[in-house]
Amino acid sequence: MSQLLEALMVICFGISWPFSIIKSIRSKTAKGKSLFFMSFVLAGYAFGIVSKLASDNITYVLFFYMLNFVMVGADIALYFVNSKRDKSEA
Repeated sequence: MSQLLEALMVICFGISWPFSIIKSIRSKTAKGKSLFFMSFVLAGYAFGIVSKLASDNITYVLFFYMLNFVMVGADIALYFVNSKRDKSEA
């Protein structure tokens, strides 16, 4: 039961990232994004992944941690692309 609840927590957190990525692609700007915030979220997912691996508790929940990690990483990459675009247009 606890793994299901953990999976639901990570899924709920992860639902917002596709929307954030789409917004980054469409807006073509880094304005309104916080690299500081996204970096801490990325670190949190990394700690969750390491925790699962270190405790030898590898279950389907690990997939959701990794998926969220990739999505946040993609949004961070888009931040840098859009930030460069913002500077060149200024």
